[in-house]
Amino acid sequence: MSDYQPDNDSTMSTGAPAASDRNSLTIGRDGPIVLHDVHFLEQMAHFNREKVPERQPHAKGAGAFGVFETTEDVSKYTKAALFRKGTTTDMLARFSTVAGEAGSPDTWRDVRGFALKFYTGEGNFDIVGNNTPVFFVRDPMKFPHFIRSQKRLPDSGLRDNHMQWDFWTGSPESAHQVTYLMGDRGLPRTWRNMNGYGSHTFLWVNARRQKFWVKYHFHTEQGMAFFSNAEAAEMAGADADFHRRDLFEAIARGDHPRWTLFVQIMPYDDARTYRINPFDLTKTWPHADYPLIKVGVMTLNRNPANFFAEIEQAAFSPGNTVPGTGLSPDKMLLARAFAYNDAQRNRIGTNFHQLPVNQPKVPVNTYQFDGHMAYEHSGNAPVYAPNSGGRPWADETGPIEEGWHADGEMVREAYSLRADDDDFSQPGTLVRKVFGDGERQRLVDQVAGSLLTGVRSPVLERAFDYWKKIDADVGRRIEEKVRAGRAEKPAEGMGQR
Repeated sequence: MSDYQPDNDSTMSTGAPAASDRNSLTIGRDGPIVLHDVHFLEQMAHFNREKVPERQPHAKGAGAFGVFETTEDVSKYTKAALFRKGTTTDMLARFSTVAGEAGSPDTWRDVRGFALKFYTGEGNFDIVGNNTPVFFVRDPMKFPHFIRSQKRLPDSGLRDNHMQWDFWTGSPESAHQVTYLMGDRGLPRTWRNMNGYGSHTFLWVNARRQKFWVKYHFHTEQGMAFFSNAEAAEMAGADADFHRRDLFEAIARGDHPRWTLFVQIMPYDDARTYRINPFDLTKTWPHADYPLIKVGVMTLNRNPANFFAEIEQAAFSPGNTVPGTGLSPDKMLLARAFAYNDAQRNRIGTNFHQLPVNQPKVPVNTYQFDGHMAYEHSGNAPVYAPNSGGRPWADETGPIEEGWHADGEMVREAYSLRADDDDFSQPGTLVRKVFGDGERQRLVDQVAGSLLTGVRSPVLERAFDYWKKIDADVGRRIEEKVRAGRAEKPAEGMGQR
């Protein structure tokens, strides 16, 4: 074995120096990720196979089937058949926690996954988001690092607040999402009482080939409701599957939960000059600039007949689009479009798309061939394209409808900064203008309690600075509460957030 030890930089698994563990390779600061960013692909592919057999993030969850009805005319924005007024589409929803394992309590403080599969007449369409409109990081190179920081220590196997805050305070772009997490939305009372968001920016294209940027907002018709810390802790001990049980029993008794879908629409050219980078996953679009537009209603009305077959084997990907919809230059979105299906191939098999819960309700003619557990097949038809055997193949050339302009030098940098693109303004607005006095006090109590549980210097001081940058008064109150608590309990041990 070589005695060479790198001084500072990390390496790839081959031992060669890694280019960057912070930024993926893109066309310009605002452009798409390139396929030959080998370091990123290797990091993500290995991450997708890091644990078996449960999902890596979002392991604990459940769901149900239902319908989505488009009630409004949004044809001037998209030609997608799913979103034609009067169309009703069968669908599947899965809700989950992010960090907890399959056996963890539903009511731990965490972001909640909000994954939807629509079985449309043009193929399967997925929206894979969370119960918050933003996320912790904006570049996918950092995603595996983020998830590991929320999991368990390599030696003790325990979750650790110090590790979590070390990552968050070293990644200031996390401030917006951490503010949501430490606020009331980190403890939804039930899945029925939380909103869902596509979070990313997506693309819509209408029949005239006009393009629009879009964000999805699913607002619960049951009303938002939350647990207190004490209630959530009590429920974690009394019924670790409370959210799963609540959804199943509500549907069984005919109390079918509903969400109204709204979208924010940004004209295509606005993205060039808007004061906030519209593709940065850590940012929201102010509703004053791009108001909510109603689209339709989602209703969950049927429980699974077999949890494993219909929920555990369900496979979602934001890369599953249909005509009239598309992706955007959002770096996290582009990476997820690769990573989700790749993770499913590892978790449930090469032909996961042939499982009944994942099968589209339209004819399939794919040149994906054989592989483990192949059930559907193309008989003796040609398995290559082009061919002279009469089997059709796709042959689109030239500009694509669901594309966008990208040009620039290949760089490893975050998005180009705009007028309002700092990391702390939006979480500060959330604290000062959206949260009420009670929510602010609960935020202070939650953050201080988390920091008192095993967070050490210099991460502790970084956390104080982090919160003061979000809001000076909230940051001051957090520091005072922590210092007072440490004076009372100087030997406080580690624990869960």
